[in-house]
Amino acid sequence: MSDLQERPLRWYAGITAYQWLVLAIASAGWVFDVYEGQIFNITRGQMLEEMLGASGDQRDVTKYGDMFLAIFLLGGTFGGLLFGSLADRYGRRPIMVITILMYSLFSGLTFFASSLWQVAALRFFVAMGVGGEWAVAAALVAEVFPTRARAHAAGIFHASSVLGTWMAALAGWAVGAQWRYAYLFGVLPALLILWVRASVKEPEQWQARKSEKGGKQLGSYTDLLLNSQWNRNALLGMALAAVGLGTFWAVTVAGQDLAQQMLVANGVDSATAASKAKLAYGLIQTAGGGIGLLSFGPLSAWLGRRRTFMMFHLLAFVIVPVTCFLPPNYTVLLALLPVFGFFTLAMHAGYAIYFPELFPTHLRATGTSFCFNGGRILAVPVLVFSGWLKSLPDMRFEYAVTGLGSLFLVGFALMFLLPETKGHDLPE
Repeated sequence: MSDLQERPLRWYAGITAYQWLVLAIASAGWVFDVYEGQIFNITRGQMLEEMLGASGDQRDVTKYGDMFLAIFLLGGTFGGLLFGSLADRYGRRPIMVITILMYSLFSGLTFFASSLWQVAALRFFVAMGVGGEWAVAAALVAEVFPTRARAHAAGIFHASSVLGTWMAALAGWAVGAQWRYAYLFGVLPALLILWVRASVKEPEQWQARKSEKGGKQLGSYTDLLLNSQWNRNALLGMALAAVGLGTFWAVTVAGQDLAQQMLVANGVDSATAASKAKLAYGLIQTAGGGIGLLSFGPLSAWLGRRRTFMMFHLLAFVIVPVTCFLPPNYTVLLALLPVFGFFTLAMHAGYAIYFPELFPTHLRATGTSFCFNGGRILAVPVLVFSGWLKSLPDMRFEYAVTGLGSLFLVGFALMFLLPETKGHDLPE
């Protein structure tokens, strides 16, 4: 046999036009998912200052901003758990349509919000759609692509989130103080519904499973959590996601604060320092994070899911103190921030690759959503502890971030308890 015959197929060889189309649709939905989440982080200062008026100060802006973040996490959890189960019961396509419509509609309605309670309610419903769409799209990509290409395709799907972050940054910059228009722009994903309805077919595995079970046990949390074959994966997967989500808000986003602190320490005025730090985080660090997300798929196809997760968690643990304490000046910090983003963010692509591989067809979206969105709930105490730790009078910010970075070791340890899925067909 010749060398050419022995050489394995490239992962994209033989991928059909329909499979590429599904990846494009899933990625587009995820891009706008991330936009809906990030646009609040970018515009919340102007929004809350307007809502609070003369009665509010910067502490109120911070308080309500954190409160709305918690509401968004809760909405994403509730929506993810609900729509993940419904996608296993009624199909991927109709639930994807509903979730996209949901986050688009309620984002657009934010344009008309005139009070804090209206913003809170709208953010909750936006988050429900965002949390649900990710789980459905991740399951759909896993089911449509063949085993040899699954990790690469799912990695590309999740890495598209970087485009959503950049889109939100550009929209926030474009609208300036006119924050309402950034939310009106969020209505555009509703056009995806036409594309989804016209193009997406239910995966053959799901159709066969529905016919076999007649609707029974499809999307059942009782089956997921009381069946010893699946509940271990569900609970450990949820803990794994909690590590990534908790460290994202407690550690990864701290790159912006590290940049701002160094600029101020070097004599840059606070307004300029804040502007430069946003660019350092939103563009430079996020670019490194995007490359990390894209790298997870090929590495997990080569090394296996467990080894790749372990490697990134361990290297993330190492890069945090290096980034906090090594840079002697802002130039060196800028050079390190993409590396910091690369290692601390890459494992998030692993969730889209790994979680759908842990569950059978009739529980795939349910289990995937339980892991990722259940992880949001477990991440809330991490955010609370992070805020408390960083606010201690005698606590240097760098030491707090480094201490929180030790959570990556928890993720490293969890992988000893979870199975390897590389090269395995999806469970039926």
